Amino acid sequence: MPNIGFWEIAIVVVIALLVFGPKKLPELGSSIGRSINGFRRSLRETEEEVQTVVRQDAATGKEAPAPAVTTAATTEVASEAGAGMKAEHTDKS
Repeated sequence: MPNIGFWEIAIVVVIALLVFGPKKLPELGSSIGRSINGFRRSLRETEEEVQTVVRQDAATGKEAPAPAVTTAATTEVASEAGAGMKAEHTDKS
């Protein structure tokens, strides 16, 4: 990852100042800061929820279920099987 130096930051700040103006820039910075804090908070809450579920499963001795992998091929096969079952069901009634 490239290092960002003083001059690169200064150029970005000057461009932002020109685009948004001196009155809107503090409001924009505050809004971005609140958004980042909200994202971090929700990420932390999600992480805590996952850890709680893992601890509960470990305490009860449950194993985590294998993740379901769905691909276009499995979806197509499943839909064809479902269509065949519907046809058989309508013939029997």
